[in-house]
Amino acid sequence: DNQYYFGRRGFYGHFDDAERFAFFSKAALELLQHIDFEPDVINCNDWQTGLLPFYLNKFYRNINDCYQHVQVVYTIHNIQYQGIFSPDIVENVLGLDWLDYAGGYIQFDNCVNFMKTGIMAASWVTTVSPTYAQEIQNAYYGHGLQTLLQQENAKLSGIINGIDYDTYNPETDPHLFKNYSLETIADKKVNKTELQKLLNLPVNPEIPMIAMVTRLVDHKGLDLVEAVLDDILYDDVQLVVLGTGDWRYEEMMREAAARYPGKVSANITFNSDLAQKIYAGADIFLMPSQSEPCGLSQMIAMRYGTIPVVRETGGLKDTVLPYISWEGKGTGFTFANYNAHDMLHVIQQAEAAYYNSEQWPVLVENAMRQDFSWNGPAREYMALYRKLTNKR
Repeated sequence: DNQYYFGRRGFYGHFDDAERFAFFSKAALELLQHIDFEPDVINCNDWQTGLLPFYLNKFYRNINDCYQHVQVVYTIHNIQYQGIFSPDIVENVLGLDWLDYAGGYIQFDNCVNFMKTGIMAASWVTTVSPTYAQEIQNAYYGHGLQTLLQQENAKLSGIINGIDYDTYNPETDPHLFKNYSLETIADKKVNKTELQKLLNLPVNPEIPMIAMVTRLVDHKGLDLVEAVLDDILYDDVQLVVLGTGDWRYEEMMREAAARYPGKVSANITFNSDLAQKIYAGADIFLMPSQSEPCGLSQMIAMRYGTIPVVRETGGLKDTVLPYISWEGKGTGFTFANYNAHDMLHVIQQAEAAYYNSEQWPVLVENAMRQDFSWNGPAREYMALYRKLTNKR
């Protein structure tokens, strides 16, 4: 416990973050000498714990038996955030020497880079989806660390995240207007019509409702939406947006709601209750991200029988199976190139499927039968831990 470092508002973004998380990493290791527990594996996450495996190897391995056989898994949730600091902190703040810096473990591009340190010092590196593990080895996604990850790829893998199936359960979710299941899927339309009333949209259970619950930023594909927004709204659809972000996109959505009364609901706020109602009430969920290490919204949408339209990147590619109408297979609609008209094309495909009384129920059933709980990822992590520790 250290109230000076951690008794503050918010977790990140303070002037002394390097010192705070160096302390945190050392504290986690020091703790093991004082509790009756010897871990087989320490699973670190992101740059904030990037120093831990390096500290373990440099200072702790041989001082106590509890450290000797510990393996470290280092998980990257988003490689864009790397913990980059001035080399001035090497000695006085991090407690290291210049040989450590010059040796290359903590130094990258003439700066201290916590994430690079974690990647190099860990026993294994995971990301939050198999596709993202491949993508970050390329320059477009790697944010400078792609060459290092290519060199370290023998200890790199991806395990998709899960969602909480108790929280995200249309049968029990207290936020819904009416609970439903696959067996009572007709009640999903009650959520749609009640949501239309709540948002002052025309009540019409037959019109396709497209939803976005997202940060309104380029990274989430809002520039694609901007390019073809009028084309999307040319069709007989309703568009419901919930989120905050760049002023430019907030204004775009407010202005669209003014130009298309009865077709657009722009909710520029954070509202978890409304988010749940949208997941349940919408028909199509739009998620055209530039990159998405894992993504949870598409999994939540499918849990509620709302069909995702996504770009084939990261966890979106791994979790949304493209719909093949003649085979009745798939759980959503996908496009590969980061292109607005490619996105528009698959939105229109989704609309066409919505109006097909034979195809849409199959799609909804396929989506709702997917298992995105933590059961699968947990088994994969346990298998990895056992592999690293030679334990069954």
